[in-house]
Amino acid sequence: MTSPAGAGWLARLRPDGYLMLIFGMVILASFVPARGEVRPILDVAVKVGIGLVFFLHGARLSREAVIAGATQWRLHALVLASTFLLFPVLALSAAGLPAWILPASLAPGVIFLGCLPSTIQSSIGFTAIARGNVAATVAAATASNLIGIFLTPVLAGLFLHRSGSGGIPLEGLQAILLQLLAPFLAGHLLRPWIGRFVARHAKSLSRLDRGSILLVVYAAFSDAVTGGLWSRLGALDIARLILVCSVLLALVLGLTLAAARAARLSTPDEITLVFCGSKKSLASGVPMAGVLFPGDALGLVLLPVMVFHQIQLMVVAVIAQRYGERPGAEGDASPATG
Repeated sequence: MTSPAGAGWLARLRPDGYLMLIFGMVILASFVPARGEVRPILDVAVKVGIGLVFFLHGARLSREAVIAGATQWRLHALVLASTFLLFPVLALSAAGLPAWILPASLAPGVIFLGCLPSTIQSSIGFTAIARGNVAATVAAATASNLIGIFLTPVLAGLFLHRSGSGGIPLEGLQAILLQLLAPFLAGHLLRPWIGRFVARHAKSLSRLDRGSILLVVYAAFSDAVTGGLWSRLGALDIARLILVCSVLLALVLGLTLAAARAARLSTPDEITLVFCGSKKSLASGVPMAGVLFPGDALGLVLLPVMVFHQIQLMVVAVIAQRYGERPGAEGDASPATG
């Protein structure tokens, strides 16, 4: 008979429901891609949806949460170094693997994955399960996403150019300012007036937020399928991608743990570094990719992000459970803030 703790552990190993919806959009686009007169309408809806996602990101950003954890500068520096230095370098190395390990068509997506900011919601949730420093995780994950709006496109452009994948055109960086940064700043500046409304209707707005991302994925894979995506990729290619993403995650988890031990961080702070420094945001990655990679290339860029996201959820769920069961964990835990 399965114990309650074991049942909870198994529940966290199940595929993420929202991610299954995202893969559902891939299947839908594979059989019923958007074509003809529907396509221009979908393009407009996607642009509106991307703007909405980042408007809500800005409206949710709590300056108090950032300030509350900003004093732990050494911890945050390690998180940012892992997210925007270690991970991109490892991703660039993975992109240079022979084509029989990682198909060349998926290499740009792996590089883009490496340049993304950390997750917010799942980092905080898993840190709480592991009885880590939740306040520091809130600050670190929020700062990562804020910095990522500026840094992810720049890093992706530099690393893609270095890998010979062509980089990101200037128009893509300009689109970031118009479609991502402007709505984000507008949402944050309006927070004093709309913050309570956003908090009060968080569940409904989250559905709207997630629905916009589903729309971006459907549009992306519609273009990719009509451009011959599945004639270029097979089941073996997907299996290779899963292997590469798994190795990437294992390396980052191991290196962030080693860095935490070398820096003699407390266990709660170690948890923050390991979880925030190893995770990549699907919620930020999908709309960013939608702006930076127009056309049928977008589907190929998104595949590594989607695959890595599911792997990280399953693996970190197990690690969080182990951390949470350590002796004295309850006394180590810090309260959530923000």
